Amino acid sequence: MRPSHPTPEQITLANVLGVLGDSTRLAIIAQLARDESTPMRCGQFLDLGSKTNISYHVAKLREAGVIYTEAAGTSRLLSLRRDDLDALFPGLLDSVIASARNLPFPVELED
Repeated sequence: MRPSHPTPEQITLANVLGVLGDSTRLAIIAQLARDESTPMRCGQFLDLGSKTNISYHVAKLREAGVIYTEAAGTSRLLSLRRDDLDALFPGLLDSVIASARNLPFPVELED
């Protein structure tokens, strides 16, 4: 089953800001931003929580239109929806990523 994603017209600032109010989701976004050219597997975030917990946070980010998930065999590949978010809310994603790098997370975030 392919996960559904909102169209750019369905992405709202309220939903985006709402999902980014969680430290685990901010950590996911910050890690995805380290190398946006390479999608990451859900399993690469297990240092942030259990598999169930990460799946929950990934679903929330996907439903809000912050990330894109793609099936790759039994894995899910995650990437930021930078083009859509930058077009809708210029500068927001960069500000969130810059701020997330300074927050205390359960994992070490690299620049």
